[in-house]
Amino acid sequence: MIDIAIAGGGIGGLASALFLHEQGEQPTVYEAARSIRELGVGINLQPHALRELSTIGLQDAVLQAGVSCDHWGLYNEYGQEVWSEPRGLAAGEHWPQVSIHRGTLQGILLAAVRERLGADRVQTDRRLGAFSQDRSMVQTSFTSVDGARTEVESDVLLGADGIHSQVRRQLFPDEGQVCFSGQNMWRGLVKARAYLGGHTMAIIGHDAQKFIAYPITPPDDEGFALINWIVELPTDRPLGREDWNRTAEVGDLAARFTHWRVPWLDVASLIAQTGVAYEFPMVDRDPLPRWTHNRVTLLGDAAHPMYPIGANGASQAIRDGAALSRAIAASGVAGLASYDDERRPLTRDIVLSNRKLGPEAVLELAHVRAPHGFDRIDDVIPRHELEAVARDYRTLTWASAPASHDAENSPV
Repeated sequence: MIDIAIAGGGIGGLASALFLHEQGEQPTVYEAARSIRELGVGINLQPHALRELSTIGLQDAVLQAGVSCDHWGLYNEYGQEVWSEPRGLAAGEHWPQVSIHRGTLQGILLAAVRERLGADRVQTDRRLGAFSQDRSMVQTSFTSVDGARTEVESDVLLGADGIHSQVRRQLFPDEGQVCFSGQNMWRGLVKARAYLGGHTMAIIGHDAQKFIAYPITPPDDEGFALINWIVELPTDRPLGREDWNRTAEVGDLAARFTHWRVPWLDVASLIAQTGVAYEFPMVDRDPLPRWTHNRVTLLGDAAHPMYPIGANGASQAIRDGAALSRAIAASGVAGLASYDDERRPLTRDIVLSNRKLGPEAVLELAHVRAPHGFDRIDDVIPRHELEAVARDYRTLTWASAPASHDAENSPV
């Protein structure tokens, strides 16, 4: 057993603790916030992430707390289908794709860590200040809100502290600010009538105006579900660092969509009914030349923050944790290097693909070629072209699944 400190109590950090515990380790998670609360909006977990969670016995808990996403579709602003495909179990895979509230997922992971590792293995109000390492250990300093310092010695330090990672900043002090896409995002949750059967992620619009919606609860007896929505709009006003999670006025935002004519979803009304919405910058970071520096490594958004395209952020963080735990089980501290070799090239390719909008790129193509709609999508974009875009992205994001899993769930 080696002594492992994890900086960050988000999805990646907590999942990593559980995967490491499954391999016989007893890591400690240090979280900067004074308490870990179930905040945020909806996220999606890909089948390969559910496969990993099943190895630590959490697949059923996650599925019960969310809803299976059985269908994924791209549509223009008239609600016409550009491309769609089944997902998860509906696509014949062995594992579901799950839409779930981010805070709920974090709560499930946190409860499991406290139950299996002990409550003292999650320490809050511990903001990482600095670390140093030598050939035998890592020395890390954490600071509390009241200024008290905690010095921690460990064999390994895992930086799972998000897109503004202090671990990453110390490893790469000259990296600079995040890379802004030129778009801001707005996110909200609202109880509304389910659409397209109640298990569909719908991505509507084009580059200059995009709306994404998916339920995170199944429809109730009256046909209503909790719908997560996202708006993406270009802007020349990137949000500052202190503006993240800023609340937004939904009235002005809804007005941007009153001209849309989607027969099965009143987009403007859905936005207008939302109580609170949050504004975020759409950002990522350039891929790094390496994550692992001797006894210190990165994972999740600290390692590979990416645009929220293809529903891969949380899924790839979970897969990082699973791969890291296997590497440590096989080689101890030396496994950090093999983890880097395995995961970094794969996530780099996803980051770069998402900058090109991944599979959503065909929406802009449909908009340019048929701005007023179409009778047949095949007259606008040939079927083989659509199939190639979807296949290439599925192959890319599935690329790092364990070999036994690849054979059962090939995306091709």
